[in-house]
Formats: sequence, structure tokens, C-alpha cells
Amino acid sequence: MRVAEPRRCDVSVATGFLVNGDGHYRKTYRDLAGLYADAEAFAAILAEKADDVAYEVTSYTPGEKTSDLIMGVTRMEPGKVGREFFLTRGHIHAKGDRPEIYHTLSGRGIMQLESPGGEVRLVEMGPQQVCYVPPFWIHRSVNIGSQDLVMFFAYPADSGQDYGIIERSGGMRVRVMDNGKGGYVAEENPAWRERSPADVEAILGGGEMVA
Repeated sequence: MRVAEPRRCDVSVATGFLVNGDGHYRKTYRDLAGLYADAEAFAAILAEKADDVAYEVTSYTPGEKTSDLIMGVTRMEPGKVGREFFLTRGHIHAKGDRPEIYHTLSGRGIMQLESPGGEVRLVEMGPQQVCYVPPFWIHRSVNIGSQDLVMFFAYPADSGQDYGIIERSGGMRVRVMDNGKGGYVAEENPAWRERSPADVEAILGGGEMVA
């Protein structure tokens, strides 16, 4: 039996990169159209920096099996759209029974989670804190600080991502907003809709989600 070779990757907290990985993608502000509640404020951001990088991910993928772990680093800019803090698109794993871990390297953030039935969990994340995202939870990162939010992550390589489940529900159930006192508050998203039985069954059944 031939076993896999070890691989060392360096993490640059200053740049928010996993150095010498094999994957890299960027999301510009233009790519995030439709995610935020304040359309007018988002249009103003687009007019200024539509093609600037809002967040980016560098990663290493050793293989495609459940026993292979994808690992990487995500870096997100600080800022707000109106009162709403910058966020990532968020996803559920296409194979819903796959977990994920996030380790904050710098900055202050929220790991925003939502169950298939619409339960909400907001996990505050600071430097050297680790969040375990259990199977079957939709999740996204929110930058509530004044500097880049840099987080290391790892998850099974066959997990896949379904980004559309958030869009199909009109967004996530709450929005993370500036409370005007140096903190944040979770406000109900009036556009949110309960998930269809088919979506819930696909998540809880661990089957392949529709991307």
C-alpha cells in the first residue's frame, strides 16, 4: 500500500494567506450583489470599489476522499454596508453530515450558524479561538472588527458546498448589524423563508444538495 506524503504549508497572518497551498479564489464586492439589506449603501460601495477583493481563500487539497482534509485560510476585509457588517456568502456542505473547524488567527468575527429548521447560533470569534461547526449547519463568517478577519479552516475533502440554500431562503434568518455602541446586534431578516421539505430532507439525509 502506498501512503500519502506529508505536506507542510505556512500561514501568513499578515497577508491572510496559506502559503504554498494549491488553491486560491477571490470574491469581489461585485460578486456579493444581493447579500446585503441596504441596497443603496451597497450601490455606493460598488461605485467606489466594485472589483476590489472583499474576501479571499487560499487552500490545500490533498485528495478527494472523506479521510482527506482540505485546509486553508480565509481573509476578509473589515467594513459595513449601511449598518450591516461585511460577511461571506456562506454555505451548507453538499454532504450535510460533514463538519468543519475554524481557528481565528487575527481580527474579531462572528461564526453565524443556522439549522435546517431555522435555529440561529452566533459564535463570537477572537484570536486563538476555535469554532467547531457540527454537521447539518449552514454557516458564514462575519467581520465585526476594525481589521482583517483571518481564519484557518479544515473540513473533509468530499464535503462540497451548496451556496444556493441561503438564497433559496431569502438569506439567513438574522442579519448581524452595528448596534451603534461599538458592538453588534442580531436583527430578524424579514425576507427569510422557512426551508422547503426537500431542502431539509437533503440536509438531514446527508445526501447531495443542489448547488
